[in-house]
Amino acid sequence: TISSGREDDYVSVTVADTGIGIQKENLEKLFRIDVNFSTKGTAGEDGTGLGLILCKDMIEKNGGTIRAESRPGEGTSFTFTLPSG
Repeated sequence: TISSGREDDYVSVTVADTGIGIQKENLEKLFRIDVNFSTKGTAGEDGTGLGLILCKDMIEKNGGTIRAESRPGEGTSFTFTLPSG
């Protein structure tokens, strides 16, 4: 599911799934380059653990923010904001 919105001078985009979810203690690791964290996807696919780190870097360099919320067994959502101007 993808949704977007506008608040003040920022545009926000949320991408959500209904996958396996992520444990709370692992959410903090998703955006850290000093921690190698990756799990298998719902179809058993491997990840490098670098995608979200690169997203965070590009978003922050453009004046935005990114965050993740998750419930194990229910899914995960990622929301990023960027300046609208």
